[in-house]
Amino acid sequence: MNAKNSIKLVDAIRAGKIKVDEKCSRCKKSICCNSINQKIPAPKSREDFDHLLWQVSHQNINIFKDADGWFLHISTRCEHLLDGGICGIYDTRPWVCRDYDNDFCELDESIEEASELFFSTHKMFEKYCRKRFKKWDKRFELYE
Repeated sequence: MNAKNSIKLVDAIRAGKIKVDEKCSRCKKSICCNSINQKIPAPKSREDFDHLLWQVSHQNINIFKDADGWFLHISTRCEHLLDGGICGIYDTRPWVCRDYDNDFCELDESIEEASELFFSTHKMFEKYCRKRFKKWDKRFELYE
């Protein structure tokens, strides 16, 4: 989408031709369009936790647990997000965007604040793993 098309889109929204959710229109950071929250199976074993430790070691990857389970939180901006937080493909946006329920979203409370557990670094997650598993370092014995 070029600048000319994005101006037309903004004008269409202002003219009421394209309806943007009222709550979303108050969100100046377009929070939900700047991350992916991917539900993952609940980790159980040391090996499961070790795999998550590897994932959280990467930039822009967080791990959290809330009432709905465990998630990878990937901080990444949608390529269709225009300046001002407007979706550049609003009429043809994917179903996951259309189905998104913002009754309680990050505008209300950040994922970090709302989560039961939230880890943004290897060090934070490893500290949790060491508390959870008394023999945390024994996980390496499986590979020897």
